[in-house]
Amino acid sequence: AAPAGAVSFGVKHTEGVSVDVVWRGRAEAEPVAGSGTRWPLEEGTVLRFSMSQASTEVNDNKVTVSFYGEEGKPITQAGVFLTGIGISLDVDADQDSVVERNSPNKASWTWGPEGHGAILLVGCDREIP
Repeated sequence: AAPAGAVSFGVKHTEGVSVDVVWRGRAEAEPVAGSGTRWPLEEGTVLRFSMSQASTEVNDNKVTVSFYGEEGKPITQAGVFLTGIGISLDVDADQDSVVERNSPNKASWTWGPEGHGAILLVGCDREIP
C-alpha cells in the first residue's frame, strides 16, 4: 500500500495506542516511542496496533504512517482511527444480581445461602449417538 518512490516510513500514534514494528526478520517487535524514528520500507515489515483499555468515545485514537522518498522528503500519509471496545467475561460472583468487574469473591466459592462464587452447570450427556 506504500506509494511509488517511498523508501522509508515513520509512525505516530495517540497515547491510548501501542504500536510495534517487526522488520528485518526480528522475532521481537520494536515499540514505537516517539516521532522521528523511521524504518526502511521492506517486504515483510509488520505494524502491530493494540489498545490496553476501552475508548471513551468512537474514533478517539489514531495511528498515522508517513512515507518518505530517497531524500527523506515526505511523500504522503495514511491514517486509521481506532476505537477500543472493552469485553468482559465477568460474572455475578456474590449472587447479588450485579456483575462486578473487581469482585473480591471471584477467586473462591462458598456453598450455602450466604455463599458466593460462580456456578457453572455443564451438560455432559450425549443426546445424539
